[in-house]
Amino acid sequence: MRPKRFYLFSTIAVVLAAMLLVIVYGDNGLMDLFALRGERDRIVVNKEKIFNENIALYRQIDRLKSDPEFIEATARKELGLVGDNELIFKLKQSGK
Repeated sequence: MRPKRFYLFSTIAVVLAAMLLVIVYGDNGLMDLFALRGERDRIVVNKEKIFNENIALYRQIDRLKSDPEFIEATARKELGLVGDNELIFKLKQSGK
């Protein structure tokens, strides 16, 4: 009776080991689950970043619609505009 039990337990152990490998490494297994969780976490972080950027842009749009000083500062900074009665001095750099 001992050899039959040994073969039975050996067969069960091999089947369980194979099932464990399939569960861990097979399609839709634990490794895929961990990879998908990591991807989900990266997407959530990116979504929060984009959300915060959108909020900042909405605030900037609102200020551009209603705040003349902000409009002037933005025009000077981004477009290089000059106000009335202002002079621009362009200095030559001494070249070597």
